[in-house]
Amino acid sequence: MKYVLVSGGVISGVGKGIIASSAGLLLKTMGLKVSSIKIDPYINTDAGTMNPKEHGEVYVLDDGGEVDLDLGNYERYLNVTLTKDNNITLGKIYSQVIERERRGDYLGKTVQVVPHVTGAIEEWIQRVAKVPVDDTGLEPDVCIIELGGTVGDIESMAFVEALCELRRNCGRDDFMQIHVSYVPLVHGEQKTKPTQMAIRSVRSAGLVPDLIACRCEKPLETAAVEKIARFCQVQVPHILNVRDMPSTYQVPILLYEQDLIALMTTTLRLDEILIPQAMKQKGDHIWSTWKDLCLGLEHLRDNLDIVLVGKYLECPDSYLSVIKSLEHAAMRCRRKLNLIMIDAEHLESHTNKSDPASFHKAWHAVSTAAGILVPGGFGARGTEGMIAAAKWARESKTPYLGICLGMQLAVVEFARSVCDIPIPQATSYEFDATNDDRVIVSMPEHHPGKLGGTMRLGLRPTLWQPDTQWSKLRALYGMDNGSINERHRHRYEVNPSYIDQLQNKGLTFIGKDETGVRQEIIELRDHPWFVGVQFHPEYLSRVLEPSKPYLGFIAASAKILEEITAEGQRVPSNGGEVNGLTNGNHAALYRLPVL
Repeated sequence: MKYVLVSGGVISGVGKGIIASSAGLLLKTMGLKVSSIKIDPYINTDAGTMNPKEHGEVYVLDDGGEVDLDLGNYERYLNVTLTKDNNITLGKIYSQVIERERRGDYLGKTVQVVPHVTGAIEEWIQRVAKVPVDDTGLEPDVCIIELGGTVGDIESMAFVEALCELRRNCGRDDFMQIHVSYVPLVHGEQKTKPTQMAIRSVRSAGLVPDLIACRCEKPLETAAVEKIARFCQVQVPHILNVRDMPSTYQVPILLYEQDLIALMTTTLRLDEILIPQAMKQKGDHIWSTWKDLCLGLEHLRDNLDIVLVGKYLECPDSYLSVIKSLEHAAMRCRRKLNLIMIDAEHLESHTNKSDPASFHKAWHAVSTAAGILVPGGFGARGTEGMIAAAKWARESKTPYLGICLGMQLAVVEFARSVCDIPIPQATSYEFDATNDDRVIVSMPEHHPGKLGGTMRLGLRPTLWQPDTQWSKLRALYGMDNGSINERHRHRYEVNPSYIDQLQNKGLTFIGKDETGVRQEIIELRDHPWFVGVQFHPEYLSRVLEPSKPYLGFIAASAKILEEITAEGQRVPSNGGEVNGLTNGNHAALYRLPVL
């Protein structure tokens, strides 16, 4: 097993996840099998209960693991399927160590950070790195390890020590480290001192970076590169210039142009790995497709205004997977995405936060948008504004996509406006838990007193209902498919008691779970695109194979839905050119998008 550690210094949020994903992608273009591990040095067991305004979105995996958003980057870039064990937290490690101590596994010894906690970390990494993550079903050749936070933080000390042990116990050519540092621009001058101090801190902790990836607003000047190389004791070619790019999808090309593949090959002796010819060809296909995609981005001219009506806008990463899915779909549709983020509370005339200026500005954006999206979320705040946005989209024939909460609120709006169900019933149990007679109710297995891991999580099937051949969404997935698989994360669902009443008025539930009780997909028949899904399709969207609900939404907003649907139907799904996430399943190969 070869390991590539990506660590960071100076400041957090400097882009380690994108650099780690890009390095992994370049390894895949060689035909290698690549896995990824994200280390988060917080004591939470997982990211499930964290506030998205502070931590960013919670990313959900097939097995229901609620993990850090960087695992989404890995899956999107590397086209792999990870598990919750690929996200290591300090809480998980301490829980495991304490459980072992209670069982007597340590035979009465004094349990200490070194060697017991660090040993548990190293053992976890070595075990998870060998788990197959792609369609080959084989053990990976390389594992990318991203160490969250910055080296020197007190909470990451145990992980740093464990990684030092891992490096010592590995073969000489089986471990390399890329340290990501920030080079600030002060009064027009690129300052290298923070990077020098960061590298000194890393080395004092026992790690020795092989490459230094310097994040900066503009290309590093030659003098800055030479100064970093001199004082950090590395060769000039080992300094990677990771300047700001128009798109994060261009970062792999930027690193390729700086010979990152050659540097990793030399350090890890990757040329000694026997790579089957079929895997090399697959890698070549991935790389040529990726480059064509990035070149196509430079020629997109038609803007597409999409409004996202949300409630966690303080943190730009709260809706990261949603935004990435919109980008994937816009690239496939050859449109330049202009995403407008609207605070749902600003659409509510009665709220104190909605002053007249912000109220009218928000409604102008909604009323002039080509498409309206309401994503997932929790709690009552801002939901009346989301309901108002759904009503506007339905009545004005503006393409609408509701995800999880966005679907539930579209049902609430329809119940109020079309079915004349009074508001005490036409609401969600989540907002008004006085009784169970609500259009949206709590799931039977939901335990209100416990928040962590109590939702419906992970990959679940959705079955298409009879007489839904007219469905625009089903046409994108493929009419021959009787079911799809998508990832879920929710505690509430549509009340089955109201289904007949809603359907009689025109709101069709075209997809249900395997029991036929849970309502998974709604769609209006006489609308350009009015779709709501209970699952989160953004978790399965890939750079070169967009999620079908997002693709249909963007295509309808661009008024090219028929063209995109016809294009998808021309691509065979049973051999030859693989149609990626067909049927909601995982792609075996990337497919070249039309650009």
